[in-house]
Amino acid sequence: MKRAAAKHLIERYYHQLTEGCGNESCSNSWCASSVGFNRMDNNAAAVKALELYKVNAKLCDTHPSKKVTASAHLESSAHSNSACSNSQLNHKVSHSVRDNFKDVNYLTEEKVYEILDICGEQEDYSPLIRVIGRVFSSAEGLVQSFRRSKPHTKEELKSLQGKDEDKDEDEKEAAACSATAMEEDSPASSSSARLGEGSSGENEVQRLSPDELSVDIDAVRRVYERLLSNEKIEAAFLNALVYLSPNVECDLTYHNVYSRDQNYLNLFVIVMENSNLHSPEYLEIALPQFCKAMSKLPLPAQAKLAGLWSHYSAEQIRRMVETFQQLITYKVISNEFNSRNLVNDDDAVVASTKCLKIVYYANVLGGDLDMEHNEDEDEEPIPESSELTLQELLGEERRNKKGPRVDPLETELGIRTNDCRKPLISFEEFVNEPLNEVLEMDKDYTFFKVETENKFSFMTCPFILNAVTKNLGLYYDNRIRMYSERRITVLYSLVQGQQLNPYLRLKVRRDHIIDDALVRLEMIAMENPADLKKQLYVEFEGEQGVDEGGVSKEFFQLVVEEIFNPDIGMFRYDEHTKMFWFNPSSYENEGQYTLIGIVLGLAIYNNCILDVHFPMVVYRKLMGKKGTFRDLAVANPVLHQSLKELMEYEGSVEEDMMITFQISHTDLFGNPLMHDLRENGDKIPVTNENRKEFVAQYAEYMLNKSVEKQFKAFRRGFHMVTNESPLKYLFRPEEIELLICGSRNLDFLALEETTEYDGGYNKDSRIIKEFWETLHSFGEEQKRFFLQFTTGTDRAPVGGLGKLKMIIAKNGPDTDRLPTSHTCFNVLLLPEYSCREKLKERLLKAITYAKGFGML
Repeated sequence: MKRAAAKHLIERYYHQLTEGCGNESCSNSWCASSVGFNRMDNNAAAVKALELYKVNAKLCDTHPSKKVTASAHLESSAHSNSACSNSQLNHKVSHSVRDNFKDVNYLTEEKVYEILDICGEQEDYSPLIRVIGRVFSSAEGLVQSFRRSKPHTKEELKSLQGKDEDKDEDEKEAAACSATAMEEDSPASSSSARLGEGSSGENEVQRLSPDELSVDIDAVRRVYERLLSNEKIEAAFLNALVYLSPNVECDLTYHNVYSRDQNYLNLFVIVMENSNLHSPEYLEIALPQFCKAMSKLPLPAQAKLAGLWSHYSAEQIRRMVETFQQLITYKVISNEFNSRNLVNDDDAVVASTKCLKIVYYANVLGGDLDMEHNEDEDEEPIPESSELTLQELLGEERRNKKGPRVDPLETELGIRTNDCRKPLISFEEFVNEPLNEVLEMDKDYTFFKVETENKFSFMTCPFILNAVTKNLGLYYDNRIRMYSERRITVLYSLVQGQQLNPYLRLKVRRDHIIDDALVRLEMIAMENPADLKKQLYVEFEGEQGVDEGGVSKEFFQLVVEEIFNPDIGMFRYDEHTKMFWFNPSSYENEGQYTLIGIVLGLAIYNNCILDVHFPMVVYRKLMGKKGTFRDLAVANPVLHQSLKELMEYEGSVEEDMMITFQISHTDLFGNPLMHDLRENGDKIPVTNENRKEFVAQYAEYMLNKSVEKQFKAFRRGFHMVTNESPLKYLFRPEEIELLICGSRNLDFLALEETTEYDGGYNKDSRIIKEFWETLHSFGEEQKRFFLQFTTGTDRAPVGGLGKLKMIIAKNGPDTDRLPTSHTCFNVLLLPEYSCREKLKERLLKAITYAKGFGML
């Protein structure tokens, strides 16, 4: 009773400070009705009310002119909850409209329309604005607003429903009216405490499953649609959000509100339905503060929010993506970020990126998921380095003991990005180019590796980075690993007293390149796999080229040409798709495929581009997903079309087609091979009922079982090099292909724009103008020859030719000598030929017959 009495007195002090006693001649200096009283905000009034209670300050009696008082409200609510139901909306016209809605602490669709109609009749919308300001600035008010009478199913979640709150309205009114008067007018009071106290009240909605929602989302959308057309009402939403966000951030950071009431997420669902969030008015203060609050959600809350949003349509997901992207872009272009002023330190950009991650996983969850068809892990672990003992002696822990890095939200949701065949909206829409331009990747990579709470790394949100930026992060990771292996090797040699090579050296003969390279790599893989993570250094026997990158490029190109030669028989070439596939009847052993995997891994590790033509299913399988019927569309389009027609056939499959569960295919030499998809498959006919199973098993055999031995060996070799790399964490399968194969788009105009000049040349030099005119006139094959001659590869790097740093340097006056190049540094040494015809003739001869590293 003492606590109740104290609470009642504090509330009276609070209302005396905020509303006064109603007596215009009041002399109490702590009463809002007294002359000269300095008005204070609700926060200050709440604090002062506590101080006045402690010193037992004077309390005014309610003056007769005071129309509605807090004490009167408390007395009426104590008598009966039903007395306040709808009473606020039924006063006589003589009462002010403001008093009519003072007890509205949460909203329903009907209540909003009712207040809107009354305000329309009075032609005064200030009462509605005050109600919106009070409810939308209060965490408790928003959480209780727009509730469904019961949780709805997934189907109901997507469809527009009628107004379901009617039957529950009396209970809600009673619960709201029993709240204290201070809570009505003080959104700054602790919402976490109120939520904790009210969690067992009449208005509680039962604990929900991850896919259920207690807020009527369609009602919220209809309310926003009607209210946002009014500029003054829109300003109320803006101001309320500014007031709400810091309190929500405090609740989530210090009071653990979500664990007590999962309906706290309603607040974020309701706010995010505001279609004007990306407008300039919100971008300055309101939206950054809200994003900061939202980024404080605990992991289970983020997962549930992603689950709820995954039921949204593609257009609704796109609207939310655009909201966060707008804020990131606005902050990036309105600030000057550099190596001293890092974008990683901007709270608004970081918070909105974290919020965008929730929408990203909602986009994945809502897309076309394939949670099954996962590749089995390798039975044998990749051998550890023999340097492990030394590293322990040096106090250096083995890297990534816990395995590959995985996003915590992925773990919480139990999915992977690679499980999504097709998202609701394309992954490219999550990339923010202005952010990529100002991101200092060397610093960001450091934050990524250190994993401190103080510094945020955008590499933890790889969806927002483009392939070029992620490739730069991977480059830093690879280089640091190379330097680390080199340092360990030096220390190891000091301890052992013997000289070891700090590089991965390969000395090969040009005419025996496969034998020399694969034998050497096989020895390294068996003896000490850690050597594969050293920097590659290639030397062609009898040639004078020093490997600063260019020799390695040619080495990889020659190895790939040999390995994928159909005469060797390790891979089959499809004339229709122009792609290679594993030969299931190859005579080569598993070790050969392992070594090919090592070559692909080394190419990524050493930042070299390969002319490899695999279907996308190979890269999906490297990332842990098996091939399915859908992958046949690219890997074997003829077979895919046949199976698709079988699935769509409307007649009797058994009678008309006479197919069984035994299939035939040919080996590399054209010999027919038979395989039973089921035991005694030749005796099991394919029918309309089991044709789906037939198609699935056919695809499973062609893409997985028939090449299981070869692919496992190939994947094992690939992982020997990349197992400690963040490759799988950063890149999707299509981006892995881009890393290995480079860009197929050769834009030589972009190359012209980024090329630099040295030795006396500039972009306005006669010879330079003639050079570009000549190069642009070349055919596709001749342009590829030029790239090969100048850079060591005929493919564009990740991001296109515009990312290639080429230099054209003057190599003396007019002469009969051919142009030369330093492929390690992408430098073309061009003499100043006397005319365009001579330039073209000399250049064509140089690029057509260029092979090997020798002195001219």
